Amino acid sequence: MGTTAALLLVVLLHCAAVVSASHAVYPELQSVEATQVDEMSRTGYHFQPPKHWINGPMYYKGLYHLFYQYNPKGAVWGNIVWAHSVSTDLIDWTALDPGIYPSKPFDIKGCWSGSATILPSGVPVIMYTGIDPHNHQVQNVAYPKNLSDPFLREWVKPEYNPIIAPDHGINASAFRDPTTAWYGPDKHWRLLVGSKVNEKGLAVLYRSQDFKRWVKAHHPFHSGLTGMWECPDFFPVAVHGSSRHHRRGVDTAELQDRAVAEEVKYVFKVSLDLTRYEYYTVGTYDHATDRYVPDAGFPDNDYGLRYDYGDFYASKSFYDPAKRRRILWGWANESDTVPDDRQKGWAGIQAIPRKLWLSPRGKQLIQWPVEEIKALRAKHVNVSDKVVTGGNYFEVAGFKSVQSDVEVAFAIKDLSKAEDFDPAWRIDPQALCKKRGSRVKGGVGPFGLWVLADADLTERTAVFFRVFKTNSSKHVVLMCNDPTRSSFESQVYRPTFAGFVKVDIAKTKKITLRTLIDHSVVESFGAGGRTCILTRVYPKKAIGDAAHLFVFNHGESDIKVTNLDAWELKTPKMNAPQQ
Repeated sequence: MGTTAALLLVVLLHCAAVVSASHAVYPELQSVEATQVDEMSRTGYHFQPPKHWINGPMYYKGLYHLFYQYNPKGAVWGNIVWAHSVSTDLIDWTALDPGIYPSKPFDIKGCWSGSATILPSGVPVIMYTGIDPHNHQVQNVAYPKNLSDPFLREWVKPEYNPIIAPDHGINASAFRDPTTAWYGPDKHWRLLVGSKVNEKGLAVLYRSQDFKRWVKAHHPFHSGLTGMWECPDFFPVAVHGSSRHHRRGVDTAELQDRAVAEEVKYVFKVSLDLTRYEYYTVGTYDHATDRYVPDAGFPDNDYGLRYDYGDFYASKSFYDPAKRRRILWGWANESDTVPDDRQKGWAGIQAIPRKLWLSPRGKQLIQWPVEEIKALRAKHVNVSDKVVTGGNYFEVAGFKSVQSDVEVAFAIKDLSKAEDFDPAWRIDPQALCKKRGSRVKGGVGPFGLWVLADADLTERTAVFFRVFKTNSSKHVVLMCNDPTRSSFESQVYRPTFAGFVKVDIAKTKKITLRTLIDHSVVESFGAGGRTCILTRVYPKKAIGDAAHLFVFNHGESDIKVTNLDAWELKTPKMNAPQQ
């Protein structure tokens, strides 16, 4: 019954009267217009608006629509509206006027995050969180004013809003981010809203027959002792070995087919307000009882699996019917200072849209940049069969790496030198990366790339692997992004980020890395997308033509670059106004 599509990926959330950890609020700055825009650290092919603060889809009549949280008046959080951009290919974007902005009593103090659903009639519907005059968070609906307009430039908010208001059992200041709705076998629509009770995060379930009157279920859809749950997402994924190709996306509309419904698993993701991390589980969902149960082996807490182990939050997925795939978008915030954000004139970007699917064994999700990005590839260089002995490095020259796409395959000659692994490290790879960073010599690794490096390596960001061995002679692979030397200016926030990689390195003796470099963004995909890390960096010397790329090995065991391909990337049309 109809195609569903996620719409607004971005975050949220608080107005000044109900501020918590989500956003620092600067009332004196939130309407200060940028007088200039720093172009040297501004990204070239990652989505961002012309200027100011964003925090950042749906496919309709041949166009991808991205609605995102945006401050049209300044480079800090505030004055939030739903900005609107469209694209035919997820690469070139055209900016339209804001789709939704505060105008009614039920959203007069802010239009926050939400999602979209396309009804069986083909009509797209936006569900979003509004802030009413009492600072209560309520859920509203909006419809296109003109369905014959493929750009969906104008939206109408019915006067019967809000369609979901917090009752006596809901914290009215922690009740937001409705998900894409799905249609059940009982002919009822369902959606989730993020909330909390004390320190318990909740996904509150609502049902409706007409998409107008919604009733709260007697029990939460799911919950966890991890603080406020923001931006929940819930969607099906195909299982490897089923009749459909497991890398294809699954539209929730297809679940009316019982045979299809029996071939899928479900993904449930939440964004954690307390830590600014996300985690997901994969499990089973019973439509009759509206119970979701994670599979064994998926930690259902803030140590759970993440889409991305770096600067990545408030993510949202949507089903792309044009290419039968599920696409994931995430928001990358700034790690610079507020004065620097004001000086740059902009803050926040979107990660590269990623195709997402369930791994063959069903133990994790795999992500990969959408194929369209290859259209930006230009000048190409290649390095093959080059051994990097311990303590050495070499430059990959002959192209401009400041805006590039780099794919490299490493072969490990000797795993016997792997360092011992302490089981206590398992729950906190980020702390392990901080302790055993890129400058700490190891046995097998650290080896990888120095990106956005200046010629004398005073500035550099390391993306690397390090291999450990356990008492049972199993191997553990750590992937890190280490930006601690990314800029010689000390005030920039630059923590290490890390995640473990689920790969049998003893069997393969090799591992791959793809890194997208874009001026102030380093977005990396380890082992074919099994572990992903996005880092924001702000070099002062390694900019423009002065940015270099190196391969390094700081371990005892030799590493061989079996193949490295690197491409300069062209700059797409990024949010030029519609003519």
